[in-house]
Amino acid sequence: MTETVAEIVAAHRAGTMTPAQTVARSYQRIRDHGDPAVFISLREENEALAEAEALAGKDARLPLYGVPVAVKDNIDVLGMPTTAACPAFSYMPTHDATAVARLREAGAIIIGKTNLDQFATGLVGVRSPYGIPRNPVRDDLVPGGSSSGSAVAVSAGLVPLALGTDTAGSGRVPAMLNNIVGLKPSLGLISTAGVVPACRTLDCISVFSLTVDDAMTALKVMAGPDGADPFSRERPFGEMMDFPAKLRLGIPRKGQLIFFGDRQSEQLYAEAVERWAALGATLVEFDLEPFYETARLLYEGPWVAERYLVIRNLLASSPDSIHPVTREITAAGARLTAAETFAALYRLQSLRKIAGRAFASMDAIALPTAPTVYSTAQVLANPIELNSRLGTYTNFVNLLDLCGLALPSAMRPDGAPFGITLLAPAGRDALLASIGRVFHADTELPIGAKSLPQPPLVPLSPSSGEDIPVAVVGAHLSGMALNGELHALSGRLLEETTTAPDYKLYALGTTPAKPGMLRVVAGGGASIKLELWALSPASFGKFVAAIPPPLSIGTVRLADGREVKGFLVEPAAIDGARDISAFGGWRAFVAETATA
Repeated sequence: MTETVAEIVAAHRAGTMTPAQTVARSYQRIRDHGDPAVFISLREENEALAEAEALAGKDARLPLYGVPVAVKDNIDVLGMPTTAACPAFSYMPTHDATAVARLREAGAIIIGKTNLDQFATGLVGVRSPYGIPRNPVRDDLVPGGSSSGSAVAVSAGLVPLALGTDTAGSGRVPAMLNNIVGLKPSLGLISTAGVVPACRTLDCISVFSLTVDDAMTALKVMAGPDGADPFSRERPFGEMMDFPAKLRLGIPRKGQLIFFGDRQSEQLYAEAVERWAALGATLVEFDLEPFYETARLLYEGPWVAERYLVIRNLLASSPDSIHPVTREITAAGARLTAAETFAALYRLQSLRKIAGRAFASMDAIALPTAPTVYSTAQVLANPIELNSRLGTYTNFVNLLDLCGLALPSAMRPDGAPFGITLLAPAGRDALLASIGRVFHADTELPIGAKSLPQPPLVPLSPSSGEDIPVAVVGAHLSGMALNGELHALSGRLLEETTTAPDYKLYALGTTPAKPGMLRVVAGGGASIKLELWALSPASFGKFVAAIPPPLSIGTVRLADGREVKGFLVEPAAIDGARDISAFGGWRAFVAETATA
């Protein structure tokens, strides 16, 4: 079977299947599937086949060599109209969105534009004049939105890869409801140039696929800064790694999760947590309430005004062209004041600080993707409330600048899919993929709606042997404020150890708080606890270049006589600083001062 991106590319390179044959297969499957609500528009098949045939003379090492891709119809594709599921809004773009252009450069063949909740407003997939895509896993359920068509196209096997967008959960909720993977990258990692905004400050392009590895292949292709997008960021993007030896995974305190009476989902989440523990994760309880408060800001706060900005002219000139539910939600944005906006921004900043402190003791958190599932009939009868419930665990994510990965977790006894989502601070995309791929494989669930077995989990490329060990003694320790910088560079924790008794440790007056370790005469100091992390040469260079004074990287002598590169402090910086060597390490000092 050649269903995943990896399998398709391998077949094309081996010559057992051609890109044109794969593209033709997608078009035939679309016809056989017989659901006109999945795609809003399709490219002419002959045009797509000609592009696929032209690939034959190109580099077969292209990462998406001949892979058919579907694109949500709020993302520009040259030669196809962009509608955002509103015919009155439709326009012909003059060029590809940056993300689409990068997919094409990597060998992908764009075959069509998929349906969505109009103007990407919704998590249900029923708010479109182009119809409601049929959920291929259980056809009475909503397909999920707003990226409904993209998720259905991947789940039904029409394409192996599709782009969605995700502002409030639109790349995650449809993934759960269609038993596929949904990757929501860090904000700014993929350019949004050429994307019809929903909330421009929070939007991102998302990826739907059958496996985590496929999603990461697409993400690597699209990631990178873009001068055409003022919200694009220079994000370090690391490689996937083996399952960490000491993964700290956050789960909410008892009684904080909401399932709206759905006992099946509640039980399956508990089983997912048990699976994580069996895989070796250390479970850390955290307070979910600040995350809930952040979620309420999205639709009860001023960010609705961003949605209003996109369609205010259409609301004024042709209100009946807008879906009634979309119109009701976005029109509220016109009534918000500047004072209310600033008050919400101030509160959000406080909540971001609270979330940051929570993540200081966790590498990632695992939550239900959605608390329950609903049928199309239920949502049509109660469109706003049930939609809001589906966003219980998704609405806060972009406001808090987190990355996310939605994973299939189980099939409920009633035949509906259940999924969990991993979340972490921005920059930890590779970490989430590294642990998510192992979890998904461990479930042994079939992929998508076609009951196909998961392909074997491909071992990650072994280390080249050139990785450089780095000794960290303070804020970069596991669970500390800056540990995410190591994860973002695909750092691997090697071991915990101590220095030779040749060092003194000082508490520096920096923000965030950091220690400074100073080498003294041999035997004239203390043994300081530290962690050794491995970085590739390229990552090591980036890491060292970003270290601010008075810290630097020098040679650190360990208790067993080894010498490694590690953090040291400039002698002039310890004037007036507190000597905390007696604590034996930064973690013990922080613990005592927190208690005090």
